[in-house]
Amino acid sequence: MAESSAGPTGIRVASPAGRWVVLTTVLGSSMAMLDSTVINVALPRIGEDLGTGLAALQWTVNAYMLTLAGLILLGGALGDRYGRRRVFVVGVVWFAVASLLCGIAPNADVLIAARALQGVGGALLTPGSLALIQASFHPDDRARAVGLWSGLGGVGAAVGPFVGGWLVDGPGWRWVFLLNLPLAAICVPVALRHVPESRNPNRHGRFDVLGAVLGALALALVTYALIEAPGHGASPAVIGAAVGGVLLGAAFVQVERRRPDPMLPPSVFASRQFTAVNLVTLCVYAALGGFFFLSAIQLQVVAGYSALGAGTALLPTTVLMLLFSARSGELGRRIGPRIPLTVGPLTAAAGMLLMLRVGPGSDTVTGYLTDVLPAVAVLGVGLVTLVAPLTATVLASVDTTRAGLASGINNAAARAAGLIAVAALPLLAGMGPEAYRDAGEFAATFRRAMPMCAGLLVLGALIAWATVRTPPAAVQETAQPECTVNCGVTSPPLEPAPETGR
Repeated sequence: MAESSAGPTGIRVASPAGRWVVLTTVLGSSMAMLDSTVINVALPRIGEDLGTGLAALQWTVNAYMLTLAGLILLGGALGDRYGRRRVFVVGVVWFAVASLLCGIAPNADVLIAARALQGVGGALLTPGSLALIQASFHPDDRARAVGLWSGLGGVGAAVGPFVGGWLVDGPGWRWVFLLNLPLAAICVPVALRHVPESRNPNRHGRFDVLGAVLGALALALVTYALIEAPGHGASPAVIGAAVGGVLLGAAFVQVERRRPDPMLPPSVFASRQFTAVNLVTLCVYAALGGFFFLSAIQLQVVAGYSALGAGTALLPTTVLMLLFSARSGELGRRIGPRIPLTVGPLTAAAGMLLMLRVGPGSDTVTGYLTDVLPAVAVLGVGLVTLVAPLTATVLASVDTTRAGLASGINNAAARAAGLIAVAALPLLAGMGPEAYRDAGEFAATFRRAMPMCAGLLVLGALIAWATVRTPPAAVQETAQPECTVNCGVTSPPLEPAPETGR
């Protein structure tokens, strides 16, 4: 990268170097985002091809989310210490290799292991994508660069289900993963040639590897117990995993309290607002994780959609977010977060309840217009209303020096919530191991699961109404440039900024 492009204080968006940085970060983050949005539409075909039960499909989703949620804060800290470009490139290469393993997996066990490796790569590249923008661009151009990154990433999220459905119906589900290889082949050389290296010179102390391991293992054991319980009941393995997960979770809390440089500093939760908004985040993203996991199967197994049709049917939700999230962020800035964070979840809950109309016959044009479209449109309106204000409130509820840490914690909370929901909902709804093969059985359990998802959203709305207050105007204005980014439906509202916790 030529020095003249960057200047003494940072790159300008309009310069060739600026465009290369935006391209690189969008390609990298799009790899992780695409695998989050397209996997659900591929699940029925994966199960049929590999001859697996519902538990294996849950693990196909959750193995990725598990390692990503458990290691994302550590990934941000590694970038701060050793170089954000270096860790970003390592993450992209790691993600691509794991994607290749997913694409050639001969059985479900290999696929699940490869998905877990994908999550490790995602934890390295995801925080680095936005951190590179924040560290590379001139302060006057950062908001514009973040907006470009967000908008182009939103387009990727919008077309993801469509592309995924087309690949599943065409060359096959394996190409959902193999598609990442050409993206990585473009991303890595561009990053090495055109993106400047940056790191935090003040980053010191040890990494909280113990905290990351304890947190990931606690999530893994609880997830195992929830997924395996329908098939094995209260077996010693299931009970042992559940108890072990709880004990490791308690150990994680104690370690974070006692370490001088914890990955998850307990002091950040001294802000009542920050704690409240993260509780809302857990409710919202647990509901969304369960909804998108089950709805993609409902549309294909029960309603008779193809994989492409199912991906396209859910598209209006993401399109609405892509078009209107910025305006929603501005509205939330003017009126405060309490009303959007109450009305948004309630509206989204209504959309999920409308999905109960989807069934046999909903695959016709009339069926789509009367059954599917109203549900996904109302859901989209709810998400438009809540996502940008949720991000803004997370950032505004802590000191600006801890904004990166706050967004990283919120990101991890959102992914962990989706992980637990995908594991727990089939158990709570009474979904058997072979339910996704039987339209009648799956439809019955789907009708039990959707009200549970809607109930989580109602709980989130009640928490927001009771606890969320409008932050001081000055703090809110400071956070605003980052508040309206990342319109992806299935990913959290904002990736960690450079100053990520260790």
